[in-house]
Parts: sequence; structure tokens; C-alpha cells
Amino acid sequence: MRTIKGPALFLAQFAGDQAPFDSWDGITRWAASLGYEGVQVPSGDSRLIDLDLAVGSQDYRDEFLGTARQNGVEVTELSAHLQGQLVAVHPAYDAAFDAFAPASVHGKPAARQAWATGQVGKAIRASAAMGLKAMASFSGALAWPYLYPWPQRAPGLVDMAFDELARRWRPLLDLADEVGVDICYEIHPGEDLHDGVSFEMFLDRVGQHPRANMLYDPSHYLLQQLDYLDNIDIYHERIRMFHVKDAEFRPTGRQGVYGGYQSWVDRAGRFRSLGDGQVDFGAIFSKLAQYDFDGWAVVEWECALKHPEDGAREGAEFVRRHIIRTTPHAFDDFAAQGTDETANRRALGLADG
Repeated sequence: MRTIKGPALFLAQFAGDQAPFDSWDGITRWAASLGYEGVQVPSGDSRLIDLDLAVGSQDYRDEFLGTARQNGVEVTELSAHLQGQLVAVHPAYDAAFDAFAPASVHGKPAARQAWATGQVGKAIRASAAMGLKAMASFSGALAWPYLYPWPQRAPGLVDMAFDELARRWRPLLDLADEVGVDICYEIHPGEDLHDGVSFEMFLDRVGQHPRANMLYDPSHYLLQQLDYLDNIDIYHERIRMFHVKDAEFRPTGRQGVYGGYQSWVDRAGRFRSLGDGQVDFGAIFSKLAQYDFDGWAVVEWECALKHPEDGAREGAEFVRRHIIRTTPHAFDDFAAQGTDETANRRALGLADG
């Protein structure tokens, strides 16, 4: 068994326009000062990374990775969450999701999709060029508005949506396979890949593609009341990335999983800083160690109450406490008797010969 690497920090929630969060040098120094050993990088944030140069320039990649290492952290993965979201957008969300794309493609769904597909491809190539094994993404969604079956769905509607989703992603998965990078879809509300069943529907349509894998985030499972520990037992071979994020679900007589259109503070289900929610991380880290997960434990901070810098500081120590340094041998090796076929036969009462 291998020891999980970490702690690492997803930088998307911290990048900003004020120092130290407005530059690659500043934010990596800050993360290291909190005790993080790695950072996951949102590939679409130009304050932190130039994706075109990351694809096309070895000098840029050397400088980018070298700055991080000099400041005390490794780059764990690139993220293409927002670009992946735009690979598939239902028209109901066109206006909202235009905000994730450049102004030149606003109001032009086909052009926006083409731009997003190109950006995901660049993130895949940049990951490979930097020697990274995996890249994070959302799947996007065409069927999400039809999640609840009322009014009754038209026959074949969901199948058509997943067929199209697979058609759009298959070339990107093939590219990822060519360059040796796993695409890890964050199983997330708002995406067509939002639970195990929907992930399997997608897998079937991409031919069980070896590069179609999971980013495991238990907070999203707790908030939909899915068994997040059993999920590891079922999908551990596909889990190639791990976001350490906490949540709590406190239903009342007024609201439950759907949240009643309330703000995050007032929802029955809400994200919390690590240790402030209900997720059993001791059990999660144990299962991931059991299944020999060899990736990073990446803190994704989101909380309706706590200041982000406090959450980041506490998160590093929280993960450090939970990482299990795996044993190199069985605990009862002191009593090992070696291998002796004759002795084994005698112990079983089997006749000689």
C-alpha cells in the first residue's frame, strides 16, 4: 500500500486581485506557508497560469514548475472544471454559463462549445507536458433540467442526452489516452455525471474508456444522501483524484435535499470547513489507503460561514492528521512461520504423499 500524498490545496477559491493571491509566485508562497505540499491549479485563471504557454513552451513550464518547487509546493494537477462545464450546456443555462467564457463567444452556444473543447484539450496537453497523471473537470450537462421526472420525460430523452455527452467527450478522452492523462470528472450536482448511476451511463457510452475516471468529493454525496463510503468500495478503481471537502445536512420540517431556493447559509445542506461538518474523513482515508489510492489529498475549501483563509490554514493540519502512513508489513509478521508444505499438510491432517 502507498501513503496518500498531501496536504494539497485547490487554488480556485483563493485566486484574487490582491496579493498574495494575484500571482503564481505569491499564491504558492502563501500555500506553502500554511503547510501545504501541493497545489491544484485552475487552468483557466490567467493570474496563475498561461495555458497556451503551458502547452507550447518548455521554458515556461520549467519556470512555472520551478517557481512552485522553489516556494515549497508541487503542482498536483491542473483543473479544467469551468471549461469542461461548457462542453455541454442546456439552453436554460446559456446566459449564466456565458460568464465562464470570453466575450467573443457570448450568445453563441456552438462557438462557446468549440472554445471550451479546445481549452480542455489544451489542459490535457499541458498536463502531459508537465508530467502530471490526471486532470480535473466537470462533465457539463444536457439532461440536468430533467433530473426530477415531472413532467414525465419523453421516451429516449435522457438516452439522447447521454449519447450526445459521450459524443462530445470521446475525442477528448482519446486525446487524454494518447498522452497518458486521466480525465477525472468531479461527480457534482448540476452535471450529468452527478452520482454513480449517471457515471456508469456515461462509461457505457464511451466504451468503458480507461481515461474516464472520477474525482471523489464526499461533500457532494453527503448532500444528496448517497453512501459515500460504499461509493469508494464500488468505484475505487476509477477514483484517481480526491477533494477533501466537508458538508452538513440538517433537514427540517420545512426543507430537505432540494433546499427550498435558500442561500447557502440557510440551506439544510451546506458546505463547511474541514472538521465543522458531518463527513467521516477517518473512514474515508482508511478506505483510500486500503485500496492503495496513490494520489493527493486536495483541500477544496468552501464554507457558508468561515473565512477562507482560516479554512485553508486549518485544512492543511486536518489533512495531515488524517493521512495514514501505510505499513510496510503485516502487523503479525513477528509470528510468521515461513512456508513449509510438509508442515502445512501435517497441520491439516493430510497424509504424506
